Amino acid sequence: MTSFFQFLFILMVPIVLVIGGLVSLFAVGALFDALDNPQEIQKRVEGLFRQPPSAPRPLSPRHYYQPHWR
Repeated sequence: MTSFFQFLFILMVPIVLVIGGLVSLFAVGALFDALDNPQEIQKRVEGLFRQPPSAPRPLSPRHYYQPHWR
């Protein structure tokens, strides 16, 4: 049973280190992007909280536009 845990430990440590290194690189890249373009980050954050446009109202039958095939 201990050999299984040793094998799992030997297998998981390099995988965790590689994934941690990749996450760190992406985080540093995002930090430099935010420092380089602060207005872009502000637009992205505001876009997260922006309400979607409302649905158009249906037209009444007396609306001025009438399709020509009627």
